Amino acid sequence: MAMTTANGIEIYYETFGDPLDPAMLLVNGFTSQMTGFDAAMCERFAARGRFVVRYDNRDVGLSTKMSGGEKLLSSVLAANAGKGEMPSLPYLLSDMAADGMALLTALGIDRAHIAGASMGGMIVQTMAINHPDRVMTLTSIMSNTGEPEFGRAAPEAMAALTAAPTSVRSDYIEQSVAGRKIWSSRRYFDDQLERARIARDFDRSFYPDGWNRQFLAIRGSGSRADGLRALKTPTLVIHGRDDTLITLSGGERTAELVQGASLLVLNDMGHDMPIPLWPTLIDAIISHQSNARA
Repeated sequence: MAMTTANGIEIYYETFGDPLDPAMLLVNGFTSQMTGFDAAMCERFAARGRFVVRYDNRDVGLSTKMSGGEKLLSSVLAANAGKGEMPSLPYLLSDMAADGMALLTALGIDRAHIAGASMGGMIVQTMAINHPDRVMTLTSIMSNTGEPEFGRAAPEAMAALTAAPTSVRSDYIEQSVAGRKIWSSRRYFDDQLERARIARDFDRSFYPDGWNRQFLAIRGSGSRADGLRALKTPTLVIHGRDDTLITLSGGERTAELVQGASLLVLNDMGHDMPIPLWPTLIDAIISHQSNARA
């Protein structure tokens, strides 16, 4: 684990595997620390011949915390509804994508396979659109295209996601477990495991102020449809039929827009990557990357 300066901020990252193997950059979702891609999962990717890099996005975990945007949400939502201009925001998904590319540069990596989950899927899509020469393959997991009509959250999932987090550790764990039960894989949800993960992340870095700015970045960045239509990067889209936070149409639309994209729909997967599905997910992603290289 290490810290480096990239794109003008400090980024905390961790690597797994042999640096001589093809690089694979993993990008986490909304308010999720790099631990969202479990270390044991990263080790499995490394065992399949990948030099894996995971990192904390800006405004979360141990990377740089930003400032501003506290009073902009209503203006952004109004602009989304076509009722005004989009205000200037602290940062956009394009800035978060540039962070990841700058991290690769700092590590001496010219090109990498990239994979992202949820907001991380939005970020890696943006990486592929804005930095195509640096992306070997793209894997977008449980994400969407930025078009509001696709992948809409179920009301109860959105309500849980946007509820103000409590700062009391025990209450935060209960609040987070209740939310995850709504959108996670129903067949595989493990209450004790989720409690342990939430407690670990709370102790590592509890920073609710980043929630607002990351949410603004998502809502303020708009549709990626045109960029995805023009994309030439080999693309795999993975989505769960059980996902209530970004529903299946988000993944279907992504695969529809990207020419030649493959779509893998898993019936028992929600808005998470449960351990029993790791073999399927890892096999699909490694196969996608290997076939694209051939």
